[in-house]
Amino acid sequence: MEVQCSLHREKLKLFCLEDQQLVCLVCRDSEAHRDHSFSPFNEAAPANKEDLTIRLEPLREKLRIFIEFKLLCEQTAMHIEIQSQHTQRCMRDEFEKLHQFLLAEEAWRMTELAEEQKKKAQAMKKKIDKVTKDISTLLNTIRAIEDEIATNDIMTQCPLQNPEKAKGTLINEAKYLGNLAFKVWDKMKSLVKFTPVILDPNTASYSLVLSEDLTSMVRADDRQWLPDNPERFDVYISVLGYEGMNSGVHSWEVEVGNNPLWLIGVMSETLSRKGDYNTMAGLRYVCYKDGGYWVRSTPLPKTPLRLESKLKRIRLELDWDQGTLLFSDPDTNAQLITFTRNFTETVFPYFSTNGTLKILPLTL
Repeated sequence: MEVQCSLHREKLKLFCLEDQQLVCLVCRDSEAHRDHSFSPFNEAAPANKEDLTIRLEPLREKLRIFIEFKLLCEQTAMHIEIQSQHTQRCMRDEFEKLHQFLLAEEAWRMTELAEEQKKKAQAMKKKIDKVTKDISTLLNTIRAIEDEIATNDIMTQCPLQNPEKAKGTLINEAKYLGNLAFKVWDKMKSLVKFTPVILDPNTASYSLVLSEDLTSMVRADDRQWLPDNPERFDVYISVLGYEGMNSGVHSWEVEVGNNPLWLIGVMSETLSRKGDYNTMAGLRYVCYKDGGYWVRSTPLPKTPLRLESKLKRIRLELDWDQGTLLFSDPDTNAQLITFTRNFTETVFPYFSTNGTLKILPLTL
C-alpha cells in the first residue's frame, strides 16, 4: 500500500536526513524543512530503509485505526438518521392522537351547543306562537268591547293572564366557555399518561429493545447493531433512565412480572458503562436471580433478601438530600431494604434484565 503524507496527501518520495523521516515534495519546500537535506527514498541507505520500515508499521496500524473509526462514524451517521426518522414518526403519532382527541372534543362540544340552541330556540318559538295567539285574542276582545262601548266588563271578558318571563331561556355560555381549556385538559388525562422515569436509548445495551414510548424494555433474541458511544453499556444487558437526580425526592415503580432475572436500582453518573463495573462503587440495586432475591451496594458483595411472596412490582423512593434509597412492594406496602449512604453526585435509575421490565405510569 502506497503511503501518503498525512498533511498534504502527496506521495512520500523524499527522506529528510535531519529529521530522519519521509516527506513529500510539498513538505520539502515548507518552513518546517528549510535548509534540510533530502535524498530520494529509493536511494536511502539500507539502514535508513530498515528504520523507516520499522517506523511505517505503527503508521500503518494508526491508518487502520483511522479507517475503522471513519467507518464507525459513517455507521453512526446512518444510525442518527434512523433515530431522527423514528423519533419524528413517534412524535407525529403522539400529536395525531392529541389532534384527533381535540377535534372529537370540539365536535362534541359544538354538537352540545347546537342541540341546546335548537332546543331553546324551539321553546322560544312556542312562547312566541302562544303570545302571538294571545295578542290576537286580546285584539279581538278590544275590538268587540269598543264596538259595544262596554268598558265596565273588560277584565271579566279578558281571562288571559299577563305573560311571564321564564328562567333558563338563554344559551348557557358559561357552561361552554368557563375554564374550557382546563376542562379539555382534565379530560385528556385519560388519554395522556405520565411516567416518572423515561429510558435513555443511547445507554441501552445491544441486546435490549426499548418500547417506542421509552417506558419498557425486553431482551432481544439477536444482538442489534448500535453505535459504541461512551454512554452505552457494552457488557451487561442494561439501560439507564434519561434524567439524572442530584437533589430532592423521587419515586418510580417497575413491573417485573415473571421475569427470570432482573436488577433495578440507581447508578452514579461517573461509573463507567464499559466492561465489568460491579467491582466499582456507585451501583445500588435489588435483583432477582436463580429464584432468589439479593441486594447489593457495589463494590460490596451481594446479600440475600428474604421475602414471603414473589414480587410482581417494585417501588423505589430516592431522597437524594438525605442519602436514602428505599425499595418496597407496592402491592403490600412492605419495605424491602433501605440503603443509607450520602450521595455525592448525580445518579440515574438503573435497569438490567433477561426478560421484560416496564416502568409504570402515575395516576394523575
